[in-house]
Amino acid sequence: MSRNRFRVIMRYLRFDVRSERKVRLQADKFALVSDIWNPFVENCLASYRPGPNLTVDEQLFPTKTRCPFIQYMPNKPDKFGIKFWMLADSSSKYLCNAMPYLGKGDSRSAYDTLASHVVLKLYEPYLNKGRNVTTDNFFTTNELAKKLKTTKTSMVGTVNRIRRQIPQEIKKMKAELYATPVLENDGNLLVVYQGKRSKKVLLLSTMHTGAQITGGEKNFLNLSNFTTELRQA
Repeated sequence: MSRNRFRVIMRYLRFDVRSERKVRLQADKFALVSDIWNPFVENCLASYRPGPNLTVDEQLFPTKTRCPFIQYMPNKPDKFGIKFWMLADSSSKYLCNAMPYLGKGDSRSAYDTLASHVVLKLYEPYLNKGRNVTTDNFFTTNELAKKLKTTKTSMVGTVNRIRRQIPQEIKKMKAELYATPVLENDGNLLVVYQGKRSKKVLLLSTMHTGAQITGGEKNFLNLSNFTTELRQA
């Protein structure tokens, strides 16, 4: 196929029926591509059995299309786009589950935060399977860790130090360089790693019982002593 022929096809290619678009958009904001997107995600779930470690994160698909859920993210290489929440296998990077962020007014409970809703929704097919989920500081909270623990799912993730559940003593703490104070926060392991003199990293884990610093030039932090009661095949 020639390049010009390909461009002509792409110009007129549509994934929806334009005459019915307005009606379908009232019930589904993502109706323009839902007929393609939903089967794609279902095939991802059905075609692959992930390993024990999964990761939740966001992905910005760059576009300046006019739609109500375009996001502006100044810290991304492409500033404008559609945000997708994604669940991937940590070892193979295979996409296991995903959903678009369609802005406020979604179907989540009034008592659920956006971060908690996203993780539980994406991880729903893998709950009670004994797997572990890794998250960044946008998602990681004590409340979410407790909910996942009741479904035989462990969690490891960095924690934003400004969160309300973090004790004031930890927020103000200034430990020695490469020090790793280990605390138990509501039954979860909380590690404070002083990686730089002016910056510390907080890690929350329901999968480990301790932490240590490896020797060497860079002084890496290793979480240790894996718990086995949550790890079922």
